[in-house]
Amino acid sequence: MTDAIELLRRDHDEARRLLSELEASPEGTGGPRRRGRQATVARVISCESTHEAIEEQYFWPAVRRRVPDGERLADEAIRQECRLKHVLGLLDGLDAADPDFELLLGQLIATCRAHHDFEESRVWPGARLALSEQELADLGAQLEQGRRFAPTRPHPNLPPDPEVQRLAGRIAGATDRIRDALAGRSGS
Repeated sequence: MTDAIELLRRDHDEARRLLSELEASPEGTGGPRRRGRQATVARVISCESTHEAIEEQYFWPAVRRRVPDGERLADEAIRQECRLKHVLGLLDGLDAADPDFELLLGQLIATCRAHHDFEESRVWPGARLALSEQELADLGAQLEQGRRFAPTRPHPNLPPDPEVQRLAGRIAGATDRIRDALAGRSGS
């Protein structure tokens, strides 16, 4: 069983890999290059949308309850996630040839990296100290279960409340998976 922080770390590593791939690939409006960048952005959107949803459902409530200064840390992380979901929403479905695509992509990369750094340096150390190995494993199982039903697209207007996320997030997740299937887009 994977503990919660290890599961979230794998998500961060995958997002970093995709962001680095985007930074290394040249901008361009030519067919294959543009489609490749757009496909990679779609994978980032799916990865981050699912990641943020399961954090809001399970991880941040645990941080609030158990980590010293958890309320403040969770509030700051959720503010960052709301900004991230806003940028993801603007990018979702935007053609790479659109003049705003590269500007928004730059915002996405900066916002995503800053958010990941905040979680890894400010939240995870306290969570590791406050939660037992068994609690982290149980939380990891909840995150993994939540992933199966979580949205694959950003829903910036969905409140970050854990109960709303669990209920409305399942509906949004099911709708996203239908949209993904119809669009030929693989989920996270």
